[in-house]
Amino acid sequence: MRRHHILDLLAAVLVLAATTRAAAQPAPIKIGEINSFSGIGAPFTGPYRQAVEMAVDEVNAKGGVLGRRIEVIFRDDKGQPAEAQKHAQELVASEKVALISGTFLSNVGLAVSDWAKQNRVLFVAAEPLSEAITWAKGHEYVFRVRPNTYEQGRMLAERAAKMRSVRWVTIGPNYEYGKRAWETFRDRLKELRSDVQIVGEHWPTLGKIEPSQFVTAILAQNPDALYVSLFGSDWIAFVREADKRGLFKKMFVVGILLGEPEYIDPLKLEAPEGMLVTGYPWYDIQLPAHKEFVAKFVKRTDKNPVLGSLVGYVTYLSIAEAIRKAGSTDTDKLVAAFRGLKVDTPIGAIGFRASDGQSTMGAWVGTTRLDAKRGVGIMVNHEYIPGERVLPSDDEVKKMRSGN
Repeated sequence: MRRHHILDLLAAVLVLAATTRAAAQPAPIKIGEINSFSGIGAPFTGPYRQAVEMAVDEVNAKGGVLGRRIEVIFRDDKGQPAEAQKHAQELVASEKVALISGTFLSNVGLAVSDWAKQNRVLFVAAEPLSEAITWAKGHEYVFRVRPNTYEQGRMLAERAAKMRSVRWVTIGPNYEYGKRAWETFRDRLKELRSDVQIVGEHWPTLGKIEPSQFVTAILAQNPDALYVSLFGSDWIAFVREADKRGLFKKMFVVGILLGEPEYIDPLKLEAPEGMLVTGYPWYDIQLPAHKEFVAKFVKRTDKNPVLGSLVGYVTYLSIAEAIRKAGSTDTDKLVAAFRGLKVDTPIGAIGFRASDGQSTMGAWVGTTRLDAKRGVGIMVNHEYIPGERVLPSDDEVKKMRSGN
């Protein structure tokens, strides 16, 4: 009887000790990550998630932030604005997340941003590129990591204006991102070249392109230059049909995003050569911090990074740094911390502007060439253009936001 009593007592002590230890550990800082993990965004968001997890593991291995672990709760918006808003509501109400991050498609990002504004929740937009997120529809609760359509459009226009091309046509997905990507490029090109003519615009439904009819229509308009904002499966289908018809040999092509490994690697040696693009030449960036990032990502995933990998990593480094600076997970303190926040990243220091929440992360501009040894298209003659070089002034931002 005495022996059983001692064993019971010992078991009770062990349970009490475990409970005490659990109670002594502070609750994790929860972050709600909403993104298009299925559908057309998957080539970007899969590697994005892997890099998010890598960044969070690194932060937690160093003791977390404010002595607390970071825990990311992932939700798939399936490319639907209403689905994303539903997840945002659930993550805040039920999971008690400190903030919302992510999104891929611009219309989804705008929907989550609007929800964040109405509910006074911090939203860190990682990928959606519409400039409206931080300008025309910007507000104090939204911050954005990637360079937007305005920035990338201007970067491309600066180079395209030096070419002889005059007759321009465009093709892009018929929603917020596609329209904005074209408008900002077109407007800057016209500022630089008074002789530019727009001879056609083509807007297939996202994810449902029938390439033959569009290639036929573009060739019939006889342009000497084509601006493309297609991506993913739409871009791949268009390339294969256009290549059959010799389209790429008949005109100069400019493609926003099309130098990103997500969209050029799947084409392998079918990738068009000589395109002017924005992208991510990870294989040719010599910064020591970036080489370290690549090595860690490859070791962890057994895959080369894509731009989604870099964006995911930078997004969560930024979130961790903002929490550290705020000294709290209080929304107003986090908002204040993000204004003017400086973050060291694998591609150098970036900041988040106090005037609009837009980060100064830049983009690479270069031309495409086939690399037979690697069996894919790559970017050559590329230049990294910091966001500061093409972003509007604070006064211009005020005008953009005046109607909001």
